[in-house]
Amino acid sequence: MTDDTIRIDATGLLCPLPVLKLARKIRHAPPGAVVELLADDPAAVIDVPHYCTESGHTLIETSTSAGANLFRVRKTGGPPH
Repeated sequence: MTDDTIRIDATGLLCPLPVLKLARKIRHAPPGAVVELLADDPAAVIDVPHYCTESGHTLIETSTSAGANLFRVRKTGGPPH
């Protein structure tokens, strides 16, 4: 994880808001940027991977801690980290 990672706290938000926040942040991020989304909405485990597949971004990893999911997504078009 680097200091230039973009972090989004979407805990407490329900579908479709976590993915909409991710889409807005990643749209304005430079190619290759990593965006971390923290979400506790159960639908996010389906919505985020689907969004990445449809948009062409890379889902780097998903982890779960204390009832929330952390998604790390790399914007396409940049060098791998």
